[in-house]
Amino acid sequence: MNTIPISFPVFGEEAVINPSTHITVFGKNIYWYGILIAIGFILAVVYALRRCKEFGLTQDNILDNLLIATPVGIIGARLYYVIFNPADYFGPGKWGNIVKIWEGGLAIYGGLIATVLAVFLVCRRKKISMLSMMDVVSLGFLIGQCIGRWGNFFNREAYGAETDVFCRMGLHYPGGTIYVHPTFLYESLWNLLGFVILHFVSKKHRRFKGQIFVSYLGWYGLGRYFIESLRTDSLYLGSTDIRVSQLLAAVCFGVSVIFLLATLRSIPQKLRLAVAQDPDADAAETDVTEEQDAVSPAAETAEEDPGSTEENADDSADEDKDNETDKEDGNEHQETGSQ
Repeated sequence: MNTIPISFPVFGEEAVINPSTHITVFGKNIYWYGILIAIGFILAVVYALRRCKEFGLTQDNILDNLLIATPVGIIGARLYYVIFNPADYFGPGKWGNIVKIWEGGLAIYGGLIATVLAVFLVCRRKKISMLSMMDVVSLGFLIGQCIGRWGNFFNREAYGAETDVFCRMGLHYPGGTIYVHPTFLYESLWNLLGFVILHFVSKKHRRFKGQIFVSYLGWYGLGRYFIESLRTDSLYLGSTDIRVSQLLAAVCFGVSVIFLLATLRSIPQKLRLAVAQDPDADAAETDVTEEQDAVSPAAETAEEDPGSTEENADDSADEDKDNETDKEDGNEHQETGSQ
């Protein structure tokens, strides 16, 4: 199955490739599935470290969570897949398959649930905002999912039912070729678009803690609901026809929409973001201060010592009276001289 040639007719009927599932380094096989997940993880970490300050977090906060949430998330993703696919892992000779994660079998929702639990515990212990942490982590999720999904391409898995859509993928079996939905591609592109949108929203329109995380749940849930309906390898709830991931996707989308509408209408105080002071207000305050500093010292003195002002006024009145007396004496002297 992992050596079946692949083609995409949109690039030409003769464009057939047969990529290996792994590369060999010093005699050791390193699988593309793991390589791509690692690349997505590294890029997500770099992104989170660069933007953490915008969410009120430090790089140490990010690293503290990564040390715990990363292994817990991987274990959760694997357990979710194993639990809902027991036929391949439970029974004689099958138990060892549980640890072979390089062959595929990591469920996004299992990893998400485990990661949220781990982040909650770490943030509670470190006394930092879990919702702010999940805001930046969810953006990292989209990066990792966008790149990691291409591991399914190399493993020839996570594809859909037969179709004749223009972007169909051909699987060239010895007995003939079938064309299927490349659902891994659909999800990769959906996650890429989601990252671009939520990155912009987080830069310009983030209004409360947890907004980006809840938006991520809604965005991914919406896309996953429809993409999951196309797949042929879905995990089912027991013996029912209910696809587990499709059910979770619908719940996540519905809850996120209701929560966002209710919260944006009236944001609870505990979810509000710290309001940065307006630079224009700072400038206006500075101008007022400068005007106050420019007040006349004489006016300040008058205000501080009203008694001295009154004394000055009396002195001026006495001086005017003396001048008038001198003037009258001068006039009388002039009159006497003329007679």
